[in-house]
Amino acid sequence: MNELSQLTKNALARAPSRPAIEFEGRWFSWGELRHISDRIRALLNDCRIPADTAVTLIPRNRPSAIAALLGLIAQSRNVRMIYAFQSDNAMARDIERLNPAAVIGAAEDFSGPVITLLKARGIVGIVLTEMDATLLHGPARSESHSTPSAHAPAQIEILTSGTTGPPKQFAISYALIAKHYLGTQALTNDDDEKFLAATPTLLFFPLGNISGIYSSLPVLLRGQRAVLLERFSVAGWHDHLLRYRPEISGLPPAGVQMILDADIPPADLACITRMGTGAAPLDPTVHRAFEERYGIPILLSYGATEFGGPVTAMTLDLHRVWGQKKLGSVGRALPGAQLRIVDPDSGTVLPAGQEGLLEVISPRIGPDWIRTSDIALIDEDGFMFHRGRADGAIVRGGFKLLPEAIERALLEHIAVSAAAVIGVVDQRLGQVPAAAIQFKPDVTSPTIAELEAHLRDRVYATHIPVQWRFVKELPRTPTLKVDRRALKNLFD
Repeated sequence: MNELSQLTKNALARAPSRPAIEFEGRWFSWGELRHISDRIRALLNDCRIPADTAVTLIPRNRPSAIAALLGLIAQSRNVRMIYAFQSDNAMARDIERLNPAAVIGAAEDFSGPVITLLKARGIVGIVLTEMDATLLHGPARSESHSTPSAHAPAQIEILTSGTTGPPKQFAISYALIAKHYLGTQALTNDDDEKFLAATPTLLFFPLGNISGIYSSLPVLLRGQRAVLLERFSVAGWHDHLLRYRPEISGLPPAGVQMILDADIPPADLACITRMGTGAAPLDPTVHRAFEERYGIPILLSYGATEFGGPVTAMTLDLHRVWGQKKLGSVGRALPGAQLRIVDPDSGTVLPAGQEGLLEVISPRIGPDWIRTSDIALIDEDGFMFHRGRADGAIVRGGFKLLPEAIERALLEHIAVSAAAVIGVVDQRLGQVPAAAIQFKPDVTSPTIAELEAHLRDRVYATHIPVQWRFVKELPRTPTLKVDRRALKNLFD
């Protein structure tokens, strides 16, 4: 048995009464997690699904889904994730594309289109409740033609964020998770009681993507208690803060402005010594405002699914020395990672201080350079600054505009809480910028003319949006990144 599966089996064998996950005000024990794990094993065996055949999991941020994932890992199953936060027809299309032997999800995930597909394909459905697993009415034995993966190592196919297109599957092996996410400390049982007594960790990233995997699995396998949010909310984050007083906390980048907008008293955050954030850019204006109000250093990081997690980070030591000079930087390369900036056309490596396309070598993935769509620069001190995505650039009559440059300028307006800019089709110029604006609560909203005047002092005339939408909330993915496809629909 591989190392990760054995560690997971050990975790599920903990004392049944030991608390594992707090969810919606109730503690779920390791015994309850073990029950679901055992039920899934029995149902898959009863349906005679081979151990080397992939199983699809629709992971909502609930204890039952975490228990299902742990159970599948303990069995060394290959797991393919599907996001729950999509339409019934889209979910059915994903299942049809993956053609698994079995689908495991919550009751609400088995809609009419999904059930019709499962019956037509002979795919087993397993329904999760809190805290049980039952066989959906359907075939007693899987008739799926899913291809076994006998020669491939056990793996989890996680999902990309899906901000600019449909989420894509990306495989991470069990061996990678054990080596790079757990570390040597998590591979022993010596500190079991210490982790049980530690402050519960707040989990809010979707379980189906890279952030969810590397934030949840190490915590659970170590035996540390966790507080689980189905989706990030200021209220849930604040409640965890007040009840457990953690020294270290984290927020999605969008959450930083949400905390400022909520006007949470600085005394409530006094326990926190540092705040981590990543997964999307954080506007320097918001960054500075948070640190000035709360006196807590924000430590940025940068990573991607394709890298297997973060490859840069601003550490507390770096922040003490460079924090103000390097505001907005995602830090330096982590040990083993290599970064370089190249010309997007020629591929020539650019010198320090010049913007271009980022390429990365991630020690988790392999020795080859990975070309990204991210525009960045690395300064003479080795600090990286993320400027935006090349594939989101707007070409207006021959002028290339980065939406992030316009968004940063809009966020400097005192009334703007969040801004998102995309390109829309224009018959004369090809594309023109369009902006969606979310205003701060209890602030007088400016007019379009006032926003245009604000921008003219900060960006070129070509950057002024031609279309505007004022929204209560920007459309976001489950990881709180701006959903560019939904944003486009606002202007379509």
